[in-house]
Amino acid sequence: MTSRDEREACEHFRARYAVPATVVINNIEATVIGAAWGANGYTTLDQADVLARRLALQPGRRVLDVGTGRGWPGIYFASRYGCDVVGTDMPFDALTAAMRRAATEQVDERFAAVAAAGAHQPFHPGSFDAIVHTDVLC
Repeated sequence: MTSRDEREACEHFRARYAVPATVVINNIEATVIGAAWGANGYTTLDQADVLARRLALQPGRRVLDVGTGRGWPGIYFASRYGCDVVGTDMPFDALTAAMRRAATEQVDERFAAVAAAGAHQPFHPGSFDAIVHTDVLC
């Protein structure tokens, strides 16, 4: 971690992501966003599709999903649009869950997870064709 704020945010979200999804939580999330991803966010399926269209996501495009948490919407983009996605976030448990979800969705060859704070991305300029940052404040 590079700052006290990042450490505090990581602890907060580590605790939040430690809460397991239940049938009730999954049903609420499916009703609210249109899918159950354990997302802890508010981006709907329709909004994710709008982003994908505006960013012209398709096979061969590389996308950075900053603050991916458990992989929403990055894994969805990899699955639905065939693009390659790198998701970054700080809580390791969330990234582990994202990688499990990517395997379940059979996109683990198109989705990678990297531990990084939102303000400190470890990539060279021009590494991605598009960057998404949903439901996150850095």
